[in-house]
Amino acid sequence: MNIGFAVPVSGPWATPANMARVATRAEQLGYHQVWTFQRLLYPAGHPMGPVYRSVQDPIVTLSYLAGITGRIRLGVAVLNMPFFSPALLAKQLATLQNVSGGRLTAGLGLGWLEEEFAASGVPYGRRGARGEEYIGVLRDLWREDVVEHEGEFYRLPPVHQDPKPAPAPPPILLGGTADVALRRAGRLADGWVSSSRETLSSIESRIRLVKEAATEAGRDPEAMQFVCRGVTSVRPAGQAGRRPLTGSYEEIRRDVEGLAAQGVTEVFHDLNFDPEIVSPGTDPAESMRRAEEALEALAP
Repeated sequence: MNIGFAVPVSGPWATPANMARVATRAEQLGYHQVWTFQRLLYPAGHPMGPVYRSVQDPIVTLSYLAGITGRIRLGVAVLNMPFFSPALLAKQLATLQNVSGGRLTAGLGLGWLEEEFAASGVPYGRRGARGEEYIGVLRDLWREDVVEHEGEFYRLPPVHQDPKPAPAPPPILLGGTADVALRRAGRLADGWVSSSRETLSSIESRIRLVKEAATEAGRDPEAMQFVCRGVTSVRPAGQAGRRPLTGSYEEIRRDVEGLAAQGVTEVFHDLNFDPEIVSPGTDPAESMRRAEEALEALAP
């Protein structure tokens, strides 16, 4: 199983220097991939917590990191499709794939925060149907010389979009937790990425459903990627009722082994969801000290 690490994108520690330090050190230590996530805005008075209050843009962040790394893969989990036109996102991700030398993994989602839809001028309803059409347009723009599309949600007159992503289109992972979303990933995507709210003790059942849908669609379920966003929090050992990936380094490493046994193909440790790291008023230097310690301790 591959091991990844999330770069600082949320809160006071999410500075360019800290992003660069985590990405380059992760590459030196042999991590498979560094990861980001998207939050377009934070509604005033919303209770969702400090992790989402101040978030750097993931595409810009990965473009920056592409220029200062050479081998490590670059992932986003996830970009919410409704906030971009398919043509715009196809262009941005193709360019990122090209400038990174083919190192991109594109996690895509449907979004869930209604205020972000309002700000983007996109209806909140029928997100699943919109997403299915979107993926088809995206892939056509990456693969076809001339693309023409007349759908329920999107329209393209006969167009070229070049250059194509090289050496190939990036793999697409879909997020989502509902059964219909898991089946969509199995039918349409190259894999599935879990959310920060996933119950990791039962992730095997999610993976099984994605694989079943892939098999029903005539696809190879064993070729799919199953990526777990590891909401990792380093704490003293032996805490009562601890959740997976919270605890000592030894406990966290055992949890990673358990996820591999459930069929996960990559875990990435994400400290951006630890309030002790990202809350307003936290010391960026202390957050980075803890992150660098975790990078060393949890390296593959």
